[in-house]
Amino acid sequence: MRSLYVVALPALLVAVWWFASDSSTDVFWPPLRTILKTFPDVWTGERLRADVLPSMVRLLAGYASAAVVGVALGTVIGSYRRVRAFCEPVLEFLRAIPPPVLVPVIMLFAGIGDTMKIAVIASGAVWPILLNTVEGVRAVDSVMAETARSYGITGVARLRSLVLRAASPQIFAGLRQALSIGIILMVISEMFAASNGLGFTIVQFQRSFAIPDMWTGILVLGLLGFLLSVVFQLVERRVLGWYHGLRASSRRSP
Repeated sequence: MRSLYVVALPALLVAVWWFASDSSTDVFWPPLRTILKTFPDVWTGERLRADVLPSMVRLLAGYASAAVVGVALGTVIGSYRRVRAFCEPVLEFLRAIPPPVLVPVIMLFAGIGDTMKIAVIASGAVWPILLNTVEGVRAVDSVMAETARSYGITGVARLRSLVLRAASPQIFAGLRQALSIGIILMVISEMFAASNGLGFTIVQFQRSFAIPDMWTGILVLGLLGFLLSVVFQLVERRVLGWYHGLRASSRRSP
């Protein structure tokens, strides 16, 4: 039933798009059948290696950097009240700055290569991870914390077995938000002084008025986001199996 729900809505949207655009003569809104016919001619194996693979590498590098920095800083800030009070005004100021605005600034320091694109992705994706980690660490049950202290569980063992484990549901919530932000920033960063990547290719199609080709690039982005979401859900269910099991048992209990 869940698989049916996952497939039903995309199928319905594709059907609506197909029939709504079937008689379109607008050059900027081609019929879906034209886009699908163009798709295999545009996205060959060579283009996938030249454009999709570099984009994926940049996305994963920026996302991984944001995850490491966000979880590490979030754990420190959430664990110590004075650190949190000191950092909170700065964090609120920085998170209010839209990451695309930082692209020209990052270009000044990191150039126009892959380092700039990875930095742009990381600079935007880090905030939901950081803030959710802070809230997750702050919400660690005080009884469990006292129990761990009474049993002499301190240091790395306490961090791994209590703090990160208790905060992991909120950390994964931040990671999920950061993934969608990372995809958006990947495309935006590749529109600035790039020579390959999905964002660069879509802009090139638009500038050369290859409109069906441009729409195929948008479809690739949508499929990429969907596949990454499915992979993320599989990882999340495996890592947080204990949490989902606990919630299921609490719903079954009277």
